[in-house]
Amino acid sequence: MKFDIITIFPDFFRGPLDYGIVRRARETGIVEIAVHDLRAFAHDRHRTVDDRPFGGGEGMVLKPEPIFECSESLNVLPRERRTSAGARESVVLLSPQGRLFTQAVAQEMTDRERIVLICGRYEGVDERVSEHLADGEISVGDFVLSGGELGAALIVDAVTRLLPGALGNSASSQQESFTMGAEKRARVEGEPPSSTCASGGLLDYPHYTRPADFRGLQVPEVLVKGNHEEIRKWRRRCALSKTSRNRPDLLREVTLSDEDRSLMSESKAVSSHCL
Repeated sequence: MKFDIITIFPDFFRGPLDYGIVRRARETGIVEIAVHDLRAFAHDRHRTVDDRPFGGGEGMVLKPEPIFECSESLNVLPRERRTSAGARESVVLLSPQGRLFTQAVAQEMTDRERIVLICGRYEGVDERVSEHLADGEISVGDFVLSGGELGAALIVDAVTRLLPGALGNSASSQQESFTMGAEKRARVEGEPPSSTCASGGLLDYPHYTRPADFRGLQVPEVLVKGNHEEIRKWRRRCALSKTSRNRPDLLREVTLSDEDRSLMSESKAVSSHCL
């Protein structure tokens, strides 16, 4: 997969993309990332890429000319041709008004061969970019950033780690918060999730490592006894409890089994987060 990032701050990406999984994915050829300076496509001596909006208003808005010229220099197909030809490339505008970026959206993006990320800035971007160039707008959260650079870095990281070969253990991405997959398949087949099941759209269960006794803080006894069925239930109970406390909105998107409801009742029966 290739990412093309259009920004007025290309140096910003020298840090976020040079560490960890993203760096290894670049070195092994799983992803290619190119950062393009939008100001290189401004033709006045001040390299101006923004202007005041028609109709008045506060702040500056990114102009359409440099963004369109930059995308054309990358041989990006016009949106109409991308749609009609079924091209496996997408142009995404980072914007607070966009579709909320989630794990499901990240998974959708893995089907692309190329993603062009346009980093919005200041008070916004000329609407013609959204209407005639971008396939869609994406927001990384219900808050406003100074620009789309942080959002673009988040998207690159989240999508890259889902690509085959990016993680040392391919099952790791199925055992994280918000992830649907292995557990859903297990339920369709009528089997209970394994003790290391996917989150099924819930928050992840708690993790502990050695030592079992750290400064008097004990690892839950169930985890050291080796009973995999009890471990599975404990983890599911904890995931349900944590989701109920921290992100109850996620429970509305998850199909709970009879066992899930029973586990939630057990958790509510006592003050402890996980039994």
